[in-house]
Amino acid sequence: MSDYLPPLRDMDFLFNEVFDLPAVWSRIPALAEHIDADTAKAILEQAGKVIAQVIAPLNRSGDEQGCRWEDGRVITPDGFAEAYRTYADDGWVGVAGATQYGGMGMPKVIGAQVEEMLNAANLSFGLYPMLTAGACLSLLNHASDALKAQYLPAMYEGRWTGSMCLTEPHAGTDLGLIRTRAEPQVDGSYRISGTKIFITGGEQDLSENIIHLVLAKLPDAPAGARGISLFLVPKVMVNDDGSLGDANALGCGSIEHKMGIKASATCVMNFDGATGYLVGELNKGLNAMFTMMNYERLGVGIQGLALGERSYQNAIEYARERLQSRAPTGPVASEQAADPIIVHPDVRRMLLTMKALNEGGRAFSTYVALQLDLAKYSEDEQERNRAQAQVALLTPVAKAFLTDMGLETTVHGQQVFGGHGYIREWGQEQLIRDCRITQIYEGTNGIQAMDLVGRKLVADGGKAYSQLSAQMKAFAQRLAPSRNEFSEPLLAAIDNLDELTAWLLDRAQGNAREIGAAAVEYLHVFGYTLYAYMWAQMADVALAQDEQAAFYTSKLGTARFYFARLLPRIQSLSATVKAGSATLYLLDAEQL
Repeated sequence: MSDYLPPLRDMDFLFNEVFDLPAVWSRIPALAEHIDADTAKAILEQAGKVIAQVIAPLNRSGDEQGCRWEDGRVITPDGFAEAYRTYADDGWVGVAGATQYGGMGMPKVIGAQVEEMLNAANLSFGLYPMLTAGACLSLLNHASDALKAQYLPAMYEGRWTGSMCLTEPHAGTDLGLIRTRAEPQVDGSYRISGTKIFITGGEQDLSENIIHLVLAKLPDAPAGARGISLFLVPKVMVNDDGSLGDANALGCGSIEHKMGIKASATCVMNFDGATGYLVGELNKGLNAMFTMMNYERLGVGIQGLALGERSYQNAIEYARERLQSRAPTGPVASEQAADPIIVHPDVRRMLLTMKALNEGGRAFSTYVALQLDLAKYSEDEQERNRAQAQVALLTPVAKAFLTDMGLETTVHGQQVFGGHGYIREWGQEQLIRDCRITQIYEGTNGIQAMDLVGRKLVADGGKAYSQLSAQMKAFAQRLAPSRNEFSEPLLAAIDNLDELTAWLLDRAQGNAREIGAAAVEYLHVFGYTLYAYMWAQMADVALAQDEQAAFYTSKLGTARFYFARLLPRIQSLSATVKAGSATLYLLDAEQL
């Protein structure tokens, strides 16, 4: 596997030339006091250095060694604890954390780039600080001032980590079925009892305490999801002065043996009357958890993007060096026995597909992160509301499409390597195994597609979608005639998505099965159209620069490839959507 190179030039391009983030930050007081172009550049460069030099080298060894469970304790792979301490000591766990509790106070667009670099370098490692940041976000927005003051500083500092305890053996997507119970105590605390599974970082040897956020129900809670509450349950009790006290009544019963992310501890957690504290309001636990989920689902999408980027970096280096056969038009490296495989059309097809999906995905993830920042920090109510609507609409697309494209990109990278891509020592097969989970956790991609169509389109009659469609059309129509090669296919793609959305909204009124039958393919049409919007913006900027500059020439060539070879996928996907649900039910369950 090649050394990981943080894509800082591409991030700088998005920040300063495509989205002009410094201008956005300067007009929002809450951001202007913390971030500007120079600060952003310095932060990303320093994060990239630590990640590439300290964390990336542990990726393969971490996968081979994995985590070990010994009598309730989890031991992470060699080097993880030391690398985590370096990462935490530099302040990266709290990069987007609130400054009043010791965080850096950076906007999500900064945090998103740090996440991409960290996950590309070592996804298993990246999951530990990711879960901590998510837990901090829920506490910041819903916990009492006393809980925030007691727990957030140590969590942002990285001395304490966080976990999300949602899933139970019988309850995954349908959290209303959970059985974990919370019994109120006279001192205002609760006794938490139950079993949670698939808990990332539920136990590990990286931090001195673990702060679990646990979904549970009171004995008299309403049935279903309406009766779920959220509780903070520390592994080790915390004294009033912030020092650690006795162990809480909880433990790790085992860890899962997984296809990938083997250096990330995925735990079965048993709560045996553990002391917990209410976060937010009783029976409103899902509201508190979903504050985190919007951020985390983008974060999981970024994981798919990150692994695709690492796959591309490995594959492009290999393709430039591996000698096999001659180019179709004759020898290119006549002094050698064969030409490098990068001369072959099919290898170029795979490499350009990877490049176009990665760079389009980075632009899209940055755009969604910007909407999260505007929804949180803007002082313009109309802008906040518009951004919040886009966040709600685009979050399922970001999670599902970025990870689906991430898997495609890791597979292409493996294919470029041929037989070597199937061998562990080259690193490509690990990327595929690690990437596969991103399509499953934080809500499977099928559930994300159902959320997009059922909750985000049908529920509001397509209002939020119409606003986004109008925004994309307005951009395309503003482009100069010299950009017609991008504006015309973009407008056609938006028109297609408009028509498909209207068709689906209409069909959903008469047949409840239509939403589920069309959801995944519809989300993909949506995703490819959004990437076209991103690529048109990037191409517009590149055309305004010196066309002889290698960076901008590369952008234009990749944009042209995307519009010619990838955007047309929407045609077959649209036809599949319109095929309807009937053929899914021609066979009885016994015939399948």
